[in-house]
Amino acid sequence: IDKLINGSEPAYRSIPVKQIRFDRAHVVAVLFDQGEDTVALTETFLLPDILYHIQPDSVYLEQGDSISWIAGDGKRMKASVSELQKKVISGSIEERKFLLGTDRFGRDLLSRMILGARMSFSVGFIAVSISLLLGLLLGSIAGYYSGWPDRLVLWLIQVVWSVPTLLMVIAITFVLGKGFWQVFIAVGLTMWVEVARVVRGQVLSLREKEYVMAAKAIGLSDFGILFRHILPNLAGPVIIISASNFASAILMEAGLSFLGLGVQPPVPSWGSMVREHYGYILIHQAYLAMIPGIAIMILVLSFTLAGNALRDAFDIKTV
Repeated sequence: IDKLINGSEPAYRSIPVKQIRFDRAHVVAVLFDQGEDTVALTETFLLPDILYHIQPDSVYLEQGDSISWIAGDGKRMKASVSELQKKVISGSIEERKFLLGTDRFGRDLLSRMILGARMSFSVGFIAVSISLLLGLLLGSIAGYYSGWPDRLVLWLIQVVWSVPTLLMVIAITFVLGKGFWQVFIAVGLTMWVEVARVVRGQVLSLREKEYVMAAKAIGLSDFGILFRHILPNLAGPVIIISASNFASAILMEAGLSFLGLGVQPPVPSWGSMVREHYGYILIHQAYLAMIPGIAIMILVLSFTLAGNALRDAFDIKTV
């Protein structure tokens, strides 16, 4: 699970270069060059460092056209410089193409879009799960018992609704801090009111049904009536509100990341990608901000349409 969420470090370090040249047993890589008036940024590597795992304190010895070193397992190795140069050219240098281009830091935009989708889906699933847990619990208690529990839950719903959602999420992130899980919790804690309101209304209607009265007559506990007879009949409305909340959670996470309150760099997020490149909209590189923005729009629209379709499917009055 940790690798699924956080990924893993690659076995080798990839360095983007503009061009390379060999200086005997060294490889000189040109990392950055903007023109004739700028000084090219270069970095030098030893040939064995590129091809093999070397001990950190290994001593290199050049003898004519050959070089010797100590490998990571302690074994002494020797090879010709020309042979190592051929291995570097054939196996360690590759040309990569970026279908969507790169951002201002030279990072592949397509790869960051894919990883940003992971963040959007994760915040949707976890935030909706938190909102369902709180909404089902409070809504079922308020609708089933009425009286002071109902008045208390309704008062709490009105208090939460009186505060703008984004402002409340920002306040929660200030308390919990900025981070991966803090965003999930903050978004989930602000979305339970819609679930609680729908569940309360449905439970108020279902508790008057004959099968609920019969369950009370035979002495079934309130817990058993709620979780065995009432909540299973709420599947339709709960699924519909969950699809709607999923779209809202994605949009809210993108807004937080755009404001700099969401997940922190270097974790990619569609909202943070728009924030980093919205200044390019007025120039010829507007795609850097438009691509993640369009992705947010399409994903939110998809879940909104899915919620509308589920609503029509569960609506018994629809012909």
